[in-house]
Amino acid sequence: MLSLSLLVIIHEFGHFLFARLFKCRVEKFYLFFNPWFSLFKFKKGETEYGIGWVPFGGYVKISGMIDESMDTEQLKKPVQPYEFRAKPAWQRLLIMVGGVLMNVVLAIFIYIGISYAYGDAYISAKDAKYGFEFSELAREIGFRNGDKIVSVEGEPVDNYTDVILRIALDRAEYVDVERDGATVRVEINPSFMPRILKAKEFLAPRVPFVVTEVEPGGHAERGGILAGDTVVGVNGVQAAFTGEVFAALADNRGKELTLDIVRDSAGVRQLVSRDVRVSDAGKIGVALAPMVDLIRVSTKEYNLFSAVPAGFRRAGDQIGNYLKQLKLMFSPKTEAYKQVGGFIAIGNIFPDTWSWYSFWSITALLSIMLAVMNLLPIPALDGGHVMFLLYEVVTRRRPSDKFLEKAQMAGLFILLFLLLYANGNDVVKLFNKWFS
Repeated sequence: MLSLSLLVIIHEFGHFLFARLFKCRVEKFYLFFNPWFSLFKFKKGETEYGIGWVPFGGYVKISGMIDESMDTEQLKKPVQPYEFRAKPAWQRLLIMVGGVLMNVVLAIFIYIGISYAYGDAYISAKDAKYGFEFSELAREIGFRNGDKIVSVEGEPVDNYTDVILRIALDRAEYVDVERDGATVRVEINPSFMPRILKAKEFLAPRVPFVVTEVEPGGHAERGGILAGDTVVGVNGVQAAFTGEVFAALADNRGKELTLDIVRDSAGVRQLVSRDVRVSDAGKIGVALAPMVDLIRVSTKEYNLFSAVPAGFRRAGDQIGNYLKQLKLMFSPKTEAYKQVGGFIAIGNIFPDTWSWYSFWSITALLSIMLAVMNLLPIPALDGGHVMFLLYEVVTRRRPSDKFLEKAQMAGLFILLFLLLYANGNDVVKLFNKWFS
């Protein structure tokens, strides 16, 4: 709610700013919508400021403009110099793109701040010295646990998370990996694309199963597991990495199994075996060493001056990626339209615990998404108004008010359908999760 409220205020302030710059009267500036009544409001000058009770979006009402309020009574009166319709097309165009512009500016400022405060921390594909753990889908495509990423369609990859972006957004046709000392090409069949777009996990750096804490009184403690132990086998079968051990634990829920462990005792590494019972949830009661303690993390730090171009670059990359995602939505073969989500989906991308880094990173991403979505040429969105204004600039013919009214109504129906579809998808996914 905090993130979306900030984005709405900034977006609407963009319209407000340019409207006031060109001496248009702004009748209302609202966070959320206020049919019948408002939670809070006050008037300053000619503008009423307030907070509505329907927590979806917000709006500014500009005199002489056909907007979502569908207030057409004012259009029956003579044109006033302070009205939107009285201004030249270029000014009306800037007023309409003001919201999008402010969302992009906000994202750039956030990315500049993130770059300066946190830098860029990532695990390079070449630093994943144990290779990668792949999801079941990735293994079905042709990847194997332990593969090391060499390149995607011939281009080396630095940040390993870019691999799935290249596959999903750029529809990469192959990935070269190092397997058992040889370079192997993994061909990606386009038929996997719908499942790739749905996948929540695809690959992660492979790391050893190193115990850092043992739950007091838990199965691991009762079985003789100690902090510092490294599991290398399960029931006599080699299992040196977290993915392999977790899979073995899942297969032995409620049973007892034998763990082969490497233990450092007085500076001497010993191989010992311990019998440990697995809970019905597939756990033994241990905490593992963080991935960053086992694999080198590349960090690029920025001063205030170098953070500025970094912020612009990150915003540009996110705009490009989101445009590619929108393109996928219109490709029936990818079935990307089935992944469209609403407010539940937005809420789910935030972590369960508070993190300023996560908050600002996701807010910047949502700001980019809001900017791009608002530029879609759908009447009732900013992009629809821009489309008609560009038509006016090019042809020097202004669409009639009656046509704009009908277009606005059609646009509202389209937006209502998209809103119901996106949030309906959320509800269906929620029910499937509950009853699966």
